[in-house]
Amino acid sequence: DGVSGDKKKKKIPLQKRMFGKILERERVSSNEHLTRAILRERAATEEERQKAQRFARQLEEKDRELKKHDAYYKEQLARLEERSAQFYKVTTEQYQKAADEVSARFKRYETQPVCADLQGKILQCYQQHAQETLSCSALASQYLHCVNHAKQVSVGILLLE
Repeated sequence: DGVSGDKKKKKIPLQKRMFGKILERERVSSNEHLTRAILRERAATEEERQKAQRFARQLEEKDRELKKHDAYYKEQLARLEERSAQFYKVTTEQYQKAADEVSARFKRYETQPVCADLQGKILQCYQQHAQETLSCSALASQYLHCVNHAKQVSVGILLLE
């Protein structure tokens, strides 16, 4: 019994030592895995940070470009509006000048009805005496005389001009 008790006592510390060594190896292995995972995570975090910085720089550059384009197009729009206003002004002035010239040129040729009162009386007479048109001959003669007189007056005016 004493011999077997010593063996048992020796086996237990040996098992403890072996178990301790296994535990130590597992702990070291876990620490290595953990360290590698932490390093991987740090590397990934750094990579993400650098990516974010690159994107931020790109975004700032795009923003500067957009502002530059915006200023350029606003300037172009202002120029176009100015040109349009000048063109409108010149066109309006030219139109008004041409309209005044045409009006001045053709104003003297305005016509007004000649002997309108006699013309109305003749028409009324013809309507009243549709079967007896000769009864309106005196009015027709007066109308012809009035028209010929108006022609002579207008020719005289044109010759004076």
